[in-house]
Amino acid sequence: MKAYPFSYFPPVPDNYNRSLPIKQKRDHLNDALFSNDAAFDWLYPENFQLLSLKHWTPLAIACKAAEFLAEPGARVLDIGSGIGKFCLAAGHHFPETFFYGVEQRHELIYLAEQAKGYTKLSNVNFIYANITQINFKEFDHFYFYNSFYENIDPENQIDDTIELSESLYTYYNQYLCAALDEKPSGTRLVTFHSFEKEIPPGFKLADISCNGLMKMWIKT
Repeated sequence: MKAYPFSYFPPVPDNYNRSLPIKQKRDHLNDALFSNDAAFDWLYPENFQLLSLKHWTPLAIACKAAEFLAEPGARVLDIGSGIGKFCLAAGHHFPETFFYGVEQRHELIYLAEQAKGYTKLSNVNFIYANITQINFKEFDHFYFYNSFYENIDPENQIDDTIELSESLYTYYNQYLCAALDEKPSGTRLVTFHSFEKEIPPGFKLADISCNGLMKMWIKT
């Protein structure tokens, strides 16, 4: 696997106060990092920055979704976490909640871990796995930015390192629907750009945002 040099990460600004305690320095640097999408995307190699608009959650969406999902001590799973943008943004804004991302592309996990190392966020973790290998009972709430859609959109695939097909699109939606259906009352779910094929009947719509592109659900 290609190793990316640490120079991909933003340098410390010239006017940065090096006399601050380490935690304050990190918080200050992270505040700047999470201030806008361009600043955050600079954490990654250029070819992955170019994928941001179509494949990675915008920071404003991540913050609003995390606000609905976050609870002290809760475990939130991002289903198809890519380079980790949702989890890192959510973890920064809601430090008392634990955010996990599951991703089946090894290179994306590598990049997510590199970014996590830079931000020093202790409440964020990434899992290298297919969603069918995940125990959904271990998580309380869920975020889903239609990571299955790539299976039926060949013109906008991230890369060719994993199998993609219409049959997998159907299978993954059915699998996720069944897994969510087994969750207890009170389970929360945020979907972004979803066709809602993965939503079990027991989940009721609680709120809509971003011109209907983001929806918030609660299991009754």
